Amino acid sequence: MRRIRTAPRAPLAAAAALLVLAAAPVPAAQAASGRGHEPKAPEEFVALHDVAPTIRQDIRYFTRHNFVGERIDGYRRPMCLVTRDTGRALARAQRSLLRRGYTLKVYDCYRPQRAVDHFVRWAKDLDDQRMKREFYPRVAKNRLFEDGYIAEKSGHSRGSTVDITVAELPARPTRPYHPGEPLVPCYAPQEERFPDNSVDTGTGFDCFDTLAHTDDPRITGKQRANRLLLKRTLEHEGFSNLPEEWWHFTHEPETFSDTYFDFPVSPRSLTPQH
Repeated sequence: MRRIRTAPRAPLAAAAALLVLAAAPVPAAQAASGRGHEPKAPEEFVALHDVAPTIRQDIRYFTRHNFVGERIDGYRRPMCLVTRDTGRALARAQRSLLRRGYTLKVYDCYRPQRAVDHFVRWAKDLDDQRMKREFYPRVAKNRLFEDGYIAEKSGHSRGSTVDITVAELPARPTRPYHPGEPLVPCYAPQEERFPDNSVDTGTGFDCFDTLAHTDDPRITGKQRANRLLLKRTLEHEGFSNLPEEWWHFTHEPETFSDTYFDFPVSPRSLTPQH
């Protein structure tokens, strides 16, 4: 469920404010560094691999294995960019899990606004349902906005939010996705879903279904224990979970609480560190 659930879980009054913020000038660090050049990330952004190199990365929006079915705009490289505070907190959580025989694995981190715009265009195209069977088999596509799965702003664009899971060590490699292969619902038993080397949490990543709600009472036993392992480990390091998505966590306080960036996911977007 890539409930591209907009930014913070705020009341309607705050939601209106988001549209105003979107039109506000961005910091100079994000401004284009010359006519025709791409925007750059503020110096507070880092590549997660440079801060926590043992965290696995499975950046789904760089691939065609996502609810859209194609690589998403703005993902130039399969890498995780986050604010420095978020990266350090993830590194602490990783050290805790490594001692228990687990590792973190990220599916998505910073997400440029152009990627969110890509999601919105896709959601409005009701004829494109190529990935429905896996990612939203029980949700009508014309309800994706109303049900909160798609929105015009995402907290991911502020740099302190990640989509993340846990894998047991040693984490086995997974086979690549082959476009056009038969799809299986994201809430099917783990052995039937697309293979993922993460622990079983009851649904796959980006599952547009109420079973993906972190505390859904139908998720019990080992699946529930795995969700709680992830949640409690990250909460200990200052993250909060979005209740509708077991994989979605935001480090608080956010470094940029009201700015939505649009620099590409690429090493070239980062400010060189001296």
